[in-house]
Amino acid sequence: MKKLTALALAFAATLAAAPAFAQDTLAKIKEKGVLTVGVKNDYKPWGFLDPSGKIVGLEIDLAQEVADKIGVKLEMIPVIAANRIEFLRQGRIDLMIATLGDTAERRKQIGMIEPNYYAGATNVLAPKSAGLKKWEDLKGRKVCAVQGAYYNRRVSQVYSPELVVFPSVPDGLNALQGNNCVAFLFDDTLIVSTLSGGDPKWANYEMPLNSEDPQLWAVAVRLDDLDGAFGKLLKDMSVEWHKSGKLLALESKWGIKQSPYLIETNKKLKGGS
Repeated sequence: MKKLTALALAFAATLAAAPAFAQDTLAKIKEKGVLTVGVKNDYKPWGFLDPSGKIVGLEIDLAQEVADKIGVKLEMIPVIAANRIEFLRQGRIDLMIATLGDTAERRKQIGMIEPNYYAGATNVLAPKSAGLKKWEDLKGRKVCAVQGAYYNRRVSQVYSPELVVFPSVPDGLNALQGNNCVAFLFDDTLIVSTLSGGDPKWANYEMPLNSEDPQLWAVAVRLDDLDGAFGKLLKDMSVEWHKSGKLLALESKWGIKQSPYLIETNKKLKGGS
């Protein structure tokens, strides 16, 4: 009986300590003077390397604004789809702003900040000579993809291509250029950006299909932080990014076509002010 009572007290103490841990994350960031953010460095123009080797992009601007808001330095850790969630869960990064699709499965592992800051959908980049007209044209054909992308499973199940998976976006794009696959499966935001970037090596490529499976993107924190002071700070900032038109302005800055999701959310939040 005494043993059971002791266990119950220990459990209660653990529960009582959980909110304090969550609240401490923001304090810990302030104490160390550095906010560590997981970002992409291969996803132009959201996060990519400029000619000097510096990571820049729309998401990098958001990360810098969070660091400025807290009053600390920004440290960026490049992540890829296959490792970013574990980096966050393990505490190697405090925050993730890395083209992360907000899915029910991922919400079991990490905290998604709302309102979501962006939205994309699934499509393919392919040479015009491939003659792709519909998603069913991918059946049985080699399609390059990136490890850890949420849409890989759905496209495999519905359209039965032979996915050839690579660790990063550049690897997948290089494989496409090398004729190792008929198309590159990815988010349509990157494909549109790639095609409109003016690089002559993509002149004979296109995004031939209708985008499917629209997906919201989220800034992510550890689950413990979602309802704590750190999560609340980020939720307030995300509301302000939409409401003030900052995200729309950043699209213009980085040459991105205006997103219907951003326009709609801006109007919605401004109307609620």
